[in-house]
Amino acid sequence: MKASTVSSTAAASQPANQINVNAPRKSFLARFQRWEWMLVALVVIAIVINSRLTPYFLNAQNLSRTSADFMELGLMMLPMVFIIITGNIDLSVASNLGMCASFMAVLWNLHVNIWIAAGAGLALATLGGLLNGFLIAKVKLPALVATLGTYAFFRGIAYVLLGDQAGRGYPPAFTYLGQGKIPGTLIPFSVGLFAVLAVVFGLVLHRTTFGRYIFSIGNNENASIYAGVQVARIKMTIYIVSGFMAGLAGLVLAARFGSTRPDIGTGLELTVITAAVLGGVDINGGIGTMPGAVLSLLLIGLVRFGMGLKNVQDQVQSIAIGSLLILSILLASVARTISASGLKFNWRNIATAAAFIIVFAAFFFFFFWSRAPVLKSVFG
Repeated sequence: MKASTVSSTAAASQPANQINVNAPRKSFLARFQRWEWMLVALVVIAIVINSRLTPYFLNAQNLSRTSADFMELGLMMLPMVFIIITGNIDLSVASNLGMCASFMAVLWNLHVNIWIAAGAGLALATLGGLLNGFLIAKVKLPALVATLGTYAFFRGIAYVLLGDQAGRGYPPAFTYLGQGKIPGTLIPFSVGLFAVLAVVFGLVLHRTTFGRYIFSIGNNENASIYAGVQVARIKMTIYIVSGFMAGLAGLVLAARFGSTRPDIGTGLELTVITAAVLGGVDINGGIGTMPGAVLSLLLIGLVRFGMGLKNVQDQVQSIAIGSLLILSILLASVARTISASGLKFNWRNIATAAAFIIVFAAFFFFFFWSRAPVLKSVFG
């Protein structure tokens, strides 16, 4: 009996030992197949191309100034990553930004202390996020429908508050939020603020139970509910945070402009979503990383900055960013297909992607052919 017991114990432990010894390890190349490394390569390419197009691109003062120009996008993008990973969306962030800044401007015009006015605007934006969370988590409205409604509602409130007026003459202590630099450096204060918050949001997403719940909801919301995850509470939380961050972005944007009008921040919501999706966050939910989103924001900022130095029109810049987004989604889809099936290709999907690229390229070349005189004058 003892011999049989020993032999059975050895036999039972042998597979475990084999699993430990022969555990699969990622190859050196596999470690660099992540989408984040693709974004790093694109950032490097953007830096090289822009530095060759204009000598003013690598100027420290210019880089410092332009880095502050898209930090409001970054502040709104951080919670947007959480929201999209859960399989939802928030189209109202820019309108919430405008509502916050307009409310602050109204109070400032009434001679309320700027910090009290800013706190009131931030509280209003947070309530806006609470409204989104309530409609989505409790009333069970689709996120697209709910936030599309509040997109118009918040912007309407901004116009009711300010009308044809504007808030201006903010004190230097407030404008420092958007115009000031960290003492002794060329780093804008808003960039430092974004960097700190990006680390916090990244740690929450990738190193906490709350973050794992976010991925769980995005992968299978019903299974998460049956597993005991407080799905409604988590949705409420991330939308409240989104409202708060939109308000914070509104304060930073108003401080950078030095004035506030009710249309402030109009259209920024699409760029925020673009930055998140370009960073590898799956629009269907369940997939995404915070480093990828931050790299995507950096890439968009560098591309826009380089084209701005060459006086490229906003329409052309939008085409370039849109092209980058579409190609990134196609590349990510092809990479996932190859990773899942090895060298077995789904020829139908590849043919569809190829046809789309051909049509898109034809439109792209037609646009530049039709605008050749303008582009030639811009690029000399």
